Amino acid sequence: MLFELEWTDEAKATYVRLRSDASQKKRYKAVRKTIGYLAENPRHKSLQSHQYFSLRGPHGEKVFEAYAEQKTPAAYRVFWFYGHYKGKITICAITPHP
Repeated sequence: MLFELEWTDEAKATYVRLRSDASQKKRYKAVRKTIGYLAENPRHKSLQSHQYFSLRGPHGEKVFEAYAEQKTPAAYRVFWFYGHYKGKITICAITPHP
């Protein structure tokens, strides 16, 4: 099942910034790959998706963390939650590991 992706303004701005910064090319590719896996299967093994208990979505949704990088200083993570209807995922943040 392919999921429809929705983005918060913050997440989209971070993604665009990574894409346009030549020094962040490797990081952008990792984030782009993670986004692709999320669209295909948010439970994909390499994402290591798990609930992030410190955050909630705007309507109380459970927020999940997916790994874009590992074993890297300030490794990037993609935070997301399931949308209001089946087959939808909202990407709410792309950020270094908190």
